[in-house]
Amino acid sequence: MSPVQRAHGAMLLFSVLVAGSFSLGVLIANDIAPMALNAVRFVIAAVVIGAVAGIGGKLRRSHFRAPWRYLVMGALFASYFVLMFYGLQTADAVSASAVFTLTPVLSGVFGYLLLRQITTPRMALALGIGAAGALWVIFRADLAALRAFDIGQGEMIYFVGCVAHAIYTPVVRKLNRGEPAISFTFGTLIAGALVLLLVGWGDIRTTQWDSLPLLVWVGIFYVAIFASAMTFVLLQFASLHLPAAKVMAYTYLTPSWVIVWQLALGNPAPTGLILVGIALTVVALVLLLEDAAKPAPRAKA
Repeated sequence: MSPVQRAHGAMLLFSVLVAGSFSLGVLIANDIAPMALNAVRFVIAAVVIGAVAGIGGKLRRSHFRAPWRYLVMGALFASYFVLMFYGLQTADAVSASAVFTLTPVLSGVFGYLLLRQITTPRMALALGIGAAGALWVIFRADLAALRAFDIGQGEMIYFVGCVAHAIYTPVVRKLNRGEPAISFTFGTLIAGALVLLLVGWGDIRTTQWDSLPLLVWVGIFYVAIFASAMTFVLLQFASLHLPAAKVMAYTYLTPSWVIVWQLALGNPAPTGLILVGIALTVVALVLLLEDAAKPAPRAKA
């Protein structure tokens, strides 16, 4: 497989793992402060990634030149995760995952502003269809709610986090200086952990760690290892080989995977009208993948 094909595979796995964080996140969001939860997840993820990178000989002093880069990326991603869990305190998993599917549009904007990545007409059409599907789900397939812009507080909070995520994607490519994805991820995790330990120390200190329910610890380790450590590496790798908008296009699969997770956890399936919005997000992904699969036009002699 070429690096581009591997990048697409990485983002497919990314969408599955991220979906799990929505379904589990809803179950534990009100049992622990988002700052405390994410500080622990970043520390655990940094230890796991650091150990893997160290054993593989991927950590070198030269990889950590200009440490301010990692501080920028760590702060952006920490902001995303904290705001996600604040949002999940009131938003349901499917609706929140639909908000997440707005990030490709935002990534396309920031990809142009930071990297001058151009969005093709086909890609713009796909992003528009995906955004329409996302809005249909966010407003619960209710045209009256859409006209009144009646959106939940949790969804609004999480949208701000998604803006941080969308900025992060092109920033990875802009700030990378040839470092391997895993060492780049390790630096980002360390910086994010430091930011959260500093900003969230009050919540960390007041959390009753010894009395947390078992489900909270299951959720913490899932989001730390699978939805942080693994997805960080997958996202870093894909961001180095695909345009920002195409990287985030795989978020269009997230609501579909969330429904699978919800059914597996014994929750009811969404209504038929909401499934229309989910279908639109899948159509958007297919359009983007077909666009990505097209060979580049040959230059004239």
